[in-house]
Amino acid sequence: MELAQVEAFLAVAEELHFGRAAERLHLSQPRVSRLISALERQAGGRLFERTSRKVTLTPLGVQLRSELRPAYEQMTAALDAARATSRGVTGLLRVGCSYTVAGPELTQLTETFGADNPDCELTLRVVPNADPYGPLRGGEIDVLVFYQAVDESDLTAGPVIGHRERVLAVGRNHRLAARESVSLEDIADEETSDNAATFPQALFDALRPRVAPSGRPIRRTFPWTDDEEVLAAVARGEIVLPAAKGPAMLGRTDFILIPIRDLPPMPLGLIWRTAAENARIRALATTAQGMHPPTTRRPH
Repeated sequence: MELAQVEAFLAVAEELHFGRAAERLHLSQPRVSRLISALERQAGGRLFERTSRKVTLTPLGVQLRSELRPAYEQMTAALDAARATSRGVTGLLRVGCSYTVAGPELTQLTETFGADNPDCELTLRVVPNADPYGPLRGGEIDVLVFYQAVDESDLTAGPVIGHRERVLAVGRNHRLAARESVSLEDIADEETSDNAATFPQALFDALRPRVAPSGRPIRRTFPWTDDEEVLAAVARGEIVLPAAKGPAMLGRTDFILIPIRDLPPMPLGLIWRTAAENARIRALATTAQGMHPPTTRRPH
């Protein structure tokens, strides 16, 4: 069965007039008649009763119309969606980030994506710093912008959009406060925070290594139940905090940030659920690749 036959049949079934159906389809009336005749041969019977006064559907025609119309409407809807996609990315893209990673890289990413994809609406949502993957897995966001040290089988680590320098946060009166830089060996002499139950362990270990180069353990003693409690303990000089240098920490005046000279910068990039990847996510990844050399990888 050809698409032209289906369109001719449905047009005549709606108009109940071969001439009007031909005008609607921008075809000649003989062409419409031939298409209907060919369809009738395939169907095994007459689809229309035709007299000089009127055209009516036969019982076979009524049955075929009821079965063909929904399928035809689904097919045309799919074609319309494909054409819209070919013209550009459409729909809604929900991007999440925590307050610790918001900054100029994210602003550039969203502004460039919006300019390149004007028919796609991008929204931003702040996710809990202690549970960055939760909203992603829960379907509340489509893409997460966060630090990349992903060791999760269901997540894809996409392009990097920037890097953050590694720093040690210490209280203003701490013994290390006057240092121009510190090493992991210096940190092993201090105490720092432990991990939260919901924070990805692989990422935590990347941000706050377990051991110094000498093999000495870095003591994780302070329970991380709340970000502000941890930072308050840093300000009081009770613990130190290895971190990635971001805008959220720069405004604080109650502690000092000291560069960690033997830790590489922390990559900041896109993360999404592998099973939920779609055209909008791929378009955002393309924008991200334009900001930084591509480093897409899928964890195992």
